[in-house]
Amino acid sequence: MNAPTPLHFLIVDPLPGVQAFARQLLEGYGFPADSIRCCSRPDEALALLPGFRPQFLICDWFPKEALSGIALHRQVCRQVPDCRLALLSFEAGPEQQAQAQAAGARFLLKKPFTAQELKSTLRQALEKLATERPELHQRLQQVMGSPQVMQRVSAPIPMPAMPQVPPLKPGDRVRLGSSTEVVDAVVIRQGELVVQLKNKNGLIPADKLQRA
Repeated sequence: MNAPTPLHFLIVDPLPGVQAFARQLLEGYGFPADSIRCCSRPDEALALLPGFRPQFLICDWFPKEALSGIALHRQVCRQVPDCRLALLSFEAGPEQQAQAQAAGARFLLKKPFTAQELKSTLRQALEKLATERPELHQRLQQVMGSPQVMQRVSAPIPMPAMPQVPPLKPGDRVRLGSSTEVVDAVVIRQGELVVQLKNKNGLIPADKLQRA
């Protein structure tokens, strides 16, 4: 009998702390380190293919990238048709929920999330995956039923700090120093929240602005 196909995970998120935290959780469940890859951008994820064939993609929404998280999943599925998708996003309203559901995402977890929220959400996704892939069911049940594994996974893991979404949206009026400006776009850049102002060059850190 052939050995069960090992699960491979690809974590794509601009925040290094989220990458490290998700990897730590998966390794806590017994998945080997070489079955997990992490990167910060969709184009970096594509560069890993076809040498790395993930069965599970955990990905930021990447609303400002040329390739969104959902679009990245479509690209991955061209080479790995059974790749599952899970999404992380600062925006998780009805529109995002509908798009995630249409893409077949296992979950859409709103940022910023707590350590316990990611733990429980990921565990539920893995348990569901075990019921869909009979060849992996026994292995995952052994992994997730092991007292040693459950002790590792249940141990407190500090969640890395993530930036909070500012209460700003395009069209809002804000104060920058002594002047009043209008927000053109809110962007997450390398884990930092920055704002593009109308008729202004450059990006301004969100914490430098106040509502007008």
